[in-house]
Amino acid sequence: MSLLQDLQTALAPLNIPFESGVFSGKAPDEYIVAVPLIDTFDLHADNKPEVDVQEVRLSIYTKGSYTQAKNAVVRALLSAGITITARQYIGFEAESGYHHYNVDAADYYEMEE
Repeated sequence: MSLLQDLQTALAPLNIPFESGVFSGKAPDEYIVAVPLIDTFDLHADNKPEVDVQEVRLSIYTKGSYTQAKNAVVRALLSAGITITARQYIGFEAESGYHHYNVDAADYYEMEE
């Protein structure tokens, strides 16, 4: 299990193109790029990790209403039980015409044996 897979599943109904790392090809008017931020283990007294904590930054780019896109993404993540750790409007990119908004999402996964 991975957070990237869960994010793709949670956001699929929004029909917003979604890629990891960088958007390839010609960018549409609205898209999301996912960048892994954290991949760590919770601390345990016996030093044997039982939980894998993953956090990903979702960069939303839109030439339309960034609040509409942000709200749709936030609702989809919360409905899927994914934790939102931060949200931030980055700004309007005049050269490209996109609004840029970040949503950081996290979840934990029990270690597979």
